[in-house]
Amino acid sequence: MAAEKKGGGDPPAEEEEEEDKNHGGANGGASPQKETDDEKKKEKKHSDRELLMCLLQPCPADSDPEYIGIRRLLLSRKSQSSILRRLDWRCNGKGYVAFRNYIRRPRNWEKDSLRTPSLQTTPGNSGRWIQPPSPLSLLCDVESWTPGRDVHSGSQPSSRRSFGSSTSDNDRPRRRGEQPAYSFVGMHCIFDQCRASVTVLKFGHMSSDLLAYGASDGTLTVCTVSDPPSILKHLNGHSKDVTDFDFSSNNQYIASSSVDKTVRVWEISKGLCIRVIYGVSPQLCIRFHPVNNNFLSVGNADKEITVFNFSTGRIIHKTSFDSQVTAMDHAHTGQIIFCGDGTGCIYSVSMNSHTGVLSRSHRHRSSSRQKSPVTTVEYRSFSLLARGPVLLTCTQDGSLSFFSVALEIQGYLTLRCSLKLTPRIYNIRASFCPLLSLEKGEYIVAGSEDSNVYFYDLTRPKHTCVNKLQGHRFPVIGVAWNHGENLLASSDFYGTVIVWKRSKAG
Repeated sequence: MAAEKKGGGDPPAEEEEEEDKNHGGANGGASPQKETDDEKKKEKKHSDRELLMCLLQPCPADSDPEYIGIRRLLLSRKSQSSILRRLDWRCNGKGYVAFRNYIRRPRNWEKDSLRTPSLQTTPGNSGRWIQPPSPLSLLCDVESWTPGRDVHSGSQPSSRRSFGSSTSDNDRPRRRGEQPAYSFVGMHCIFDQCRASVTVLKFGHMSSDLLAYGASDGTLTVCTVSDPPSILKHLNGHSKDVTDFDFSSNNQYIASSSVDKTVRVWEISKGLCIRVIYGVSPQLCIRFHPVNNNFLSVGNADKEITVFNFSTGRIIHKTSFDSQVTAMDHAHTGQIIFCGDGTGCIYSVSMNSHTGVLSRSHRHRSSSRQKSPVTTVEYRSFSLLARGPVLLTCTQDGSLSFFSVALEIQGYLTLRCSLKLTPRIYNIRASFCPLLSLEKGEYIVAGSEDSNVYFYDLTRPKHTCVNKLQGHRFPVIGVAWNHGENLLASSDFYGTVIVWKRSKAG
C-alpha cells in the first residue's frame, strides 16, 4: 500500500472532490461558505456599474446601431482608468477592438468555435495578444474580423480597415491594394471631465503632448496626453462661453476670448489669470503675433480687430469691417492677418510687425446667396497642390474653401477648389491634415453633427470623403493635430475630448 501511494500517482479529481465535500460536511459546512465568499469576490472583481449604465442607455434616434455599443464603451473608459480590463478583454491595450469583434461575432459562434474552424469564418491572428482562459479567446486574439483570412497559413488581407473608420460617406468598398488616406490604430486617451460643450481645442506650439480646450461654461482646461494622460490646470475666470484661445510661442501663456466681453491672459504654470482686458462686445477670436508675441490681435462682435499690447493690455490699433469678425489666423511672416466675418467674407489685412498698425488689403466675397458666418480660417505656409501658401476656410452652412495666397500682393486670395457639406447648426471647425497634404493630395479633417470625424480629399472630383472616425455620441465641434502629426484631438457638444492615435503606416 505504501508503494502504491508513493508511485501510483495522484488520486482522481472526483475522489478529491468527494473527500473535500465529506471534510466540509464534517467541519460544519465551511465549504459552501467559502464558495459564497469566492462568488462575492468574483462579482466585485468583474462588476463595472459605469459600463452597465452606459450599455443600458436608450439609443438615440439618429445613431448608427452598428456602432452604438462601441461608442458607449468608449465613453465609459476614462483616461485615468485606461489600464483596467473589462471582464475577459485582457488584451494589450486593445480591448476596444476585442469588444468590437465580440459584438460582431456570427450567430452560434460559441457552438461553432468548439468544432474545427473553417477558413471562411476564422478570424485572423495578430500574434500580439494575451491569451485569456475564456472560450471567447479567439475573438480577443484578433485585430480585425476578416472573412478571407487564414490562421494556419498566416496569410494577410489585401487591405486593413482602420479602427472606427470607413472609406467614404456611402461606405463604398475599397479596391484591392488600395490603402486608406488616413488610418488610426485607435483611441489614445479620453477626457470627459468637462460638463459643458467643448467649443475649441488646440495643441501647444511645437508641442506633441500639451493640449488645452475651452468650454461653453467659461472654463479652460490644460492637460498632457503623454503617458499617463492627465489634467494639469483648470483655468476658471470667464463667466460665459470661451470662443477662442491661443498659446504664446513658448507655451507659457494662454490668451482667451469669451462671450462675456473679456480677454484674459493666463500663466499656465501657476494656473492664474494675470491680466483681464474688458471690451464692449463679445470677443470672438484671438491670436498671438507669430513674430512679436507682445502683440495680441482680437476680433469681436463690434466689427473690429483690435491689437493689444500683451505686456500692458493697452490698445495699439484697431480697424473696422462690414460684419462681426468670427475667425482669424496669421501668416507665418506675421505681416498679414486673414480673417472671416459673419457674412462669409474673407479679408486680407496687412500688419506692421513693429508698430502693430493694421490696414485692409483685399476682400473675397462669398458666392453663396445665404450669408453664413465663418467658423474656421487656417493658414498653411506650403501646399503641393498650390505650390505655395494656402488658406482654408469653413462656414457654418458647410462650405469648405481652399485658396492660394499671394504674399507678394499683400495676401491676395485665389479660390482653387471648394466643397459643399451639409449645413450645420453649431460652429463646427475644420483643419488641414498636415502630413499627407505633402504626399498624396490635399486632405482636410472636419467635425460633423452626425457625431463623426470626416477626412476629405479636395483633389477628388467624386467621393471626396476618404475616411471617417466614429466614437463620439454628439456633434463633433473641434479638431486639432499635434506637432508630431501622430495624434488627432476631437471634441463634441457633450464635453468629451477624444485623442486618436494615427497608425505609422497611415
